[in-house]
Amino acid sequence: MKLTDIRDNPGATKDRMRVGRGIGSGKGKTGGRGVKGQKSRSGVAIKGFEGGQMPIHRRLPKRGFWNPFRRDLNEVNVGRVQAAVDAGKLDAASAVTLEVLIAAGVVSKARDGVKILGQGELTSKLTFEVAGASKSAIAAIEKVGGSVKILSAAAPAEA
Repeated sequence: MKLTDIRDNPGATKDRMRVGRGIGSGKGKTGGRGVKGQKSRSGVAIKGFEGGQMPIHRRLPKRGFWNPFRRDLNEVNVGRVQAAVDAGKLDAASAVTLEVLIAAGVVSKARDGVKILGQGELTSKLTFEVAGASKSAIAAIEKVGGSVKILSAAAPAEA
């Protein structure tokens, strides 16, 4: 077998449709654009036009607020952290940080940090160094003798 002999399976690829190349092509005459009028021509942008009436996107009021300083945090429950400790993916002796959680597979993306939530049961004494923690999570961690250090929030990169 030579490199020049390699082919796709028969029927695996189709030739592209050549629009406007005669009646026999199946896309001749109007070329799939219907008949006549502004929209049948090229270079037309009338997406929000309603025939002179005020378009709906201008009639309706603007809503909401985009906060440029918001943080996109990973939320992890204490029960999920305990499951990772039990499975041997997390070392109870070392501090639990974002990097450690990513390495253990508890969190997939770094985002802007980790917030610990209080759902589930925690039995291991752990030290957390995270971006945030709920009151119930802090209570659960301190109940078993662990500690939580909240890292100062660095401003997210300009979007």
